Amino acid sequence: MKSDRTDLELWQMIAQDDAAAFEELYNRYSKGLFVFALNIFKKREVCEDIVQNVFIDLWSKRKTVNIVTVKPYLFQSVKFQAFKHMRDAKISDEDLTRLNIVDASVDILQKLEFEELEELIKDVVSSLPPRCQEIFVMSRFQNKSNQEIAIELKISMQAVKNQISKALKSLKQELHPHKIAALALLLEL
Repeated sequence: MKSDRTDLELWQMIAQDDAAAFEELYNRYSKGLFVFALNIFKKREVCEDIVQNVFIDLWSKRKTVNIVTVKPYLFQSVKFQAFKHMRDAKISDEDLTRLNIVDASVDILQKLEFEELEELIKDVVSSLPPRCQEIFVMSRFQNKSNQEIAIELKISMQAVKNQISKALKSLKQELHPHKIAALALLLEL
């Protein structure tokens, strides 16, 4: 049964030693991570070991590592384990080539996800009232301080803060919850 908890919520529970949350996260991602590893090595046993090592490592670091986005962290961990396996074992040129191809495709996928998020943000920002949009763009895209905006637009600092708050509220309402963490990083909420 799939829960409505986000990856971040599960991770926070795992950090508090919640084994059920860990199992849920494992069930959510282990198959995808296995397929990802299988695209590199084509050896079932090796891939199973890599995925197990990722989750063993995750559990052992639950108190010390700070994860903002779980899925990319897990896939990066698989790549790390794959490189570790290559270092410790004889790896064929074919395996190395596959790893490079998979690595490039993951980079492309992440770029596409970022571009999709960026486009979504632009759409939401463009739907804001004109003054709110102007202030938000000055703040987040032109990196102007609230004081600089207030002086330039001849309005109070509180008016600037209110408009930015209004814009952020609209963004949070419009964006899917799993993209909020990425948005926070992008816009430094």
